[in-house]
Amino acid sequence: MPRRVSRLSVPSVRAANKPGAYADGAGLYLRVSKWGTKSWGFRFSLDGKPRWMGLGSVNNVSLARARDKAHHCRTLLSEGIDPIDHRRAEKSRRRLEAARTTTFRELAEDYIARNKSGWSNEKHAAQWSSTLETYAHPVLGKLAVGEIETALVMRVLEPIWTSKPETAMRVRQRIEAILDAARVMGYREGENPARWRGHLDKLLPRREKVRRVKHHAAMPYPALPEFMQRLKGESSISASALRFLILTAARTTEVLLATWDEMDLEAGVWVIPADRMKARKEHRVPLSADAQDIIRAMRDLGRNGYVFLGSRKGAPLSNMTMLQFVRRMEPGSVTVHGFRSSFRDWAAERSSYPAEVAKMALAHAVGDKVEAAYRRGDLFEKRKRMMDDWARFCLEQRNVGLHQHAREPPSALSPQPVSHRTTRGRVMGYWPSAASEPH
Repeated sequence: MPRRVSRLSVPSVRAANKPGAYADGAGLYLRVSKWGTKSWGFRFSLDGKPRWMGLGSVNNVSLARARDKAHHCRTLLSEGIDPIDHRRAEKSRRRLEAARTTTFRELAEDYIARNKSGWSNEKHAAQWSSTLETYAHPVLGKLAVGEIETALVMRVLEPIWTSKPETAMRVRQRIEAILDAARVMGYREGENPARWRGHLDKLLPRREKVRRVKHHAAMPYPALPEFMQRLKGESSISASALRFLILTAARTTEVLLATWDEMDLEAGVWVIPADRMKARKEHRVPLSADAQDIIRAMRDLGRNGYVFLGSRKGAPLSNMTMLQFVRRMEPGSVTVHGFRSSFRDWAAERSSYPAEVAKMALAHAVGDKVEAAYRRGDLFEKRKRMMDDWARFCLEQRNVGLHQHAREPPSALSPQPVSHRTTRGRVMGYWPSAASEPH
């Protein structure tokens, strides 16, 4: 006797609410889950093994459409084709078709939109868009991502590889990331034509051999005390922000976007939240007495949002304002970010603090991932002593020994002064003596 087909009806599908499988016939089933959701499925046997193939939710697939899908599956089976494998192949084909129409520019814009929330700031996202627009899109922008090959990537990189090596490497890295995403999405297959190791490194010279890496121009640390004395004579908010930046060895954006709720003057600490840090990790900054005085002076001007307010109401001080202020006071190539290098040089050459203390003061990674996993503390007490010594060095016209407080009596082993000639006169400093105690 032939099996019954088309057992279900639209009303019976709507009324079914008990968990289980309801047969329509010829392998088509309505499945009701224990949560009450309903979906279609096709049950069949291939090479003696039972298989189940989902055909979609009842909300999206009608009874008539489900029967059409089941009929298509039975047709494939009659030809010896696995319906599940056939559907996977169709998905791959559609992805490849999409790759033929999805351009590099479209995928790049999508990549930036999906990833910018995880980047350190909006400026980074803007740099991605700017570099790709300037260098990559004129060559790759209108091409399908599946068609991009090594020769095309070389057309982007070769004109700037020797003249702008750092920019060229960033462009290459960004093209590589976008094409990696394209491969994951099924838009392209094979090796990434922008890959460096074992690929482009065979065609292009290494960046450091083209041009030495150019670091942020920094003021030599022996010149800082005289510079800080002149800076204290300035009454602008820019000057206060710059003094605070130097005394804390913080990054420019960390200082400019500092808010009052991050400051705890009673504890002498500035807590920068993770979402404002480059490493996405909360950072505690010990505040020397002089750094705290700057914050108190700003508080007297009004506690409204940002600590260092700019000219626009409610907006922070502009980084360009601070840079222009530095250039006015110290004509030349000195940068604001370079004061962090000045601090690092001082810590290495004029103090006996371990390197990891200075690195942590700069919020740099300490050690490898294994060491980082076991290191739970942030060396705060040692960093506090270091920043106090740094403040004394920066602000005293005649610097005392770095580990000798002003109120301590001089020792027979006290260090002897050495003079450092700067562009604006002589600054007296001291080298650490053998009597200095390491922290």
